[in-house]
Amino acid sequence: MSRLLNIYHWLAAYFSSLANFNPSKRLIVIGVTGTKGKSTTLELINAGLEAAGKKTALVSSVRIKIGDKSEVNKTGNTMPGRGLLQKMMRRAVKEGCEYALLEVTSQGIVQHREEFIDFDAAVFLNLQPEHLEAHGGFENYKQAKLSFFRYAAGCKTRKKKAFFVNKEDKYADEFIKAAGKNKIILFGKSGIKTNLPGEFNKINVGAAEAVLENFNVGKDVVLKALEEFAGLSGRMEFVSREPFAVVVDYAHTPDSLQAVYETVSGIIEKRGKLVCVFGSCGGGRDKWKRPEIGKIAARHCGYVILTDEDPFDEDPLKILHEIEDGLKSKAFPKEKYEKILDRSQAIKKAISLAKPGDGVVITGKGSEPFLHKSKGVKIPWSDKKIAEEALGTVEH
Repeated sequence: MSRLLNIYHWLAAYFSSLANFNPSKRLIVIGVTGTKGKSTTLELINAGLEAAGKKTALVSSVRIKIGDKSEVNKTGNTMPGRGLLQKMMRRAVKEGCEYALLEVTSQGIVQHREEFIDFDAAVFLNLQPEHLEAHGGFENYKQAKLSFFRYAAGCKTRKKKAFFVNKEDKYADEFIKAAGKNKIILFGKSGIKTNLPGEFNKINVGAAEAVLENFNVGKDVVLKALEEFAGLSGRMEFVSREPFAVVVDYAHTPDSLQAVYETVSGIIEKRGKLVCVFGSCGGGRDKWKRPEIGKIAARHCGYVILTDEDPFDEDPLKILHEIEDGLKSKAFPKEKYEKILDRSQAIKKAISLAKPGDGVVITGKGSEPFLHKSKGVKIPWSDKKIAEEALGTVEH
């Protein structure tokens, strides 16, 4: 980023905070960062706080919530810019909220969106390669995440700050160091039995459990809230379980995709195969991962349908060919995969192919409300809705 652009983003954050009367000073602000699991962790924390009678505000890639009012996040940004975070927190103060729960992203940090927000707690979940082109490599991506911890650590208006670090992540020590001499709480996989499938979700539950305990939510309240948490739309969401499973998930990195495939495979056991629908985001984003996700699909899927997934201005067929290279490198049979650019048709085809005991896994979009095409075109979208429509028309 150029120096002038850097200054612009910093000034935008500064004046937005002033214009909204520095609302974070009147809220308990909890920021969650990591490559995956941020939205789910925020919702788990929110569930615990609400169960304890606290009024909360929340901003995630899924929704924007202030008190009892909630709406889909249609900004296109997990961590909205243009002063929206400060405006949201000002509204939260007016509505009598006590807590503000925020997803903190690497790109948001680079654009200083965390600046002039007083954080009481910072949570680190995990770190895996993502947004490498945008950041110019993994090290820069990691440093962006670390800079959030450093920023929160240097916040002088908060005397009782707490930093939560996933002790099972290989970069844990670097985040512990970034937290400085502040209170550091290590967490790992939780033993609480929840409705959330997958080993990876145990880390999210562990993080929420640690945060809630730190903010004096009673153990009985935490246990009940987390056990009853129904899950988050578009995150390992089962649209159907019988006669075959249909799962919608946001997974869009190699590690997250593998975790989803392993989880669903474990649920359907040896009864059937995985029918997998996915693509890869375009616009020059993370091209390195395209053949990698193809390789992962080759290891786990019985049938693969490659499709559109936010191509933006990049040639969508080129994206699919690059994923196909990964399939070919693992000698995945040609008769077991196809390319269907129309994502709606791809989902319907996958469901038509599924047999009792199979698992249809639709990844990459989750609950995102738009499909992004060239020249800024946004098409209203719902993988779940299309899957439900297909399930209603296909007989098995």
